[in-house]
Amino acid sequence: MTKPGIPNELVLSTSCYGPRLCNIEDQAFSAVAMGFRCLELGLSDQPVNLLGWEDSARETGIAVASVVVGSLKPRSENMSGSMLGSTSSDAREQALNSSRRHIRLAQQMNAPTVIVRGCAVEDSKICAEAAQFEEQLAEASDDEREGVQEQIREFVHRVQLKGQKQLEHFCRSIFTLRREFPDTQLAIEPGQQLNDLLNFEAVQWTLEDLAGQQVGYWHDTGRIHQRSNMGLPDQGVWLDAFSNRMMGCHLQDATKDQSELPPGQGEVDFQLVSEYVPREAARVVEVHPRHGRAEVLLAVQYLLDRGF
Repeated sequence: MTKPGIPNELVLSTSCYGPRLCNIEDQAFSAVAMGFRCLELGLSDQPVNLLGWEDSARETGIAVASVVVGSLKPRSENMSGSMLGSTSSDAREQALNSSRRHIRLAQQMNAPTVIVRGCAVEDSKICAEAAQFEEQLAEASDDEREGVQEQIREFVHRVQLKGQKQLEHFCRSIFTLRREFPDTQLAIEPGQQLNDLLNFEAVQWTLEDLAGQQVGYWHDTGRIHQRSNMGLPDQGVWLDAFSNRMMGCHLQDATKDQSELPPGQGEVDFQLVSEYVPREAARVVEVHPRHGRAEVLLAVQYLLDRGF
């Protein structure tokens, strides 16, 4: 007999389904059966088929809390962030048009927030260097680890200096979208790769630059944990700096080697996270689709026990 869900105020990302359920109607009924009342339209190898959304929303009462830019196309393995900061005006315009499509979709689904993940760096040498550092850290002994982490910190600083012009373009693009769609909230989320431009200092600068535009911060527990394992600012530093601008949080666990784990299966201190996340912020469970219903339900209970 299928274990019933736990009624909760959490949000379930459609990323959790992967190829198991590819239709939004099936995902909506499945989420409600697990106790969720909200979905996020997230990234997936196969974008969700949106046919039947209105009927399923009417029948179940489920809502959409957020839409991630990129959810309308297949997720690539090395998706390095948005091209809203590209130095190419053509690439920027393509990225703006893609963002516009996602915002219009969010408005059709009555989702209040659209999330922009990362800002892609445009330098093949830097991309190769980032991959090399990740490999070095994975192979480093305990004695070597601190030295590699110091090199990574220096590298991230260089990336930020080199990418300053791109960050300016990124801010202008976000400003353009806010002006065109004032009724939809935009949130920026740090990228995953070391070469992504939205590191701690860049997020700080971007939020300050866009302070009057109602642009918020979106936290990702798994990503930040993995970045801290590389010697970069840890969970507490990010939360302390940006919780007052936080619109939402992706809740996933992580270890040094694994990401997109169900909360409770890794090393993230979710008790700490729960103390910082504003009550009105969306709390989105986002795990790899290899983890099924039973693991998602255990993760929900784990989060509820820690104040979510």
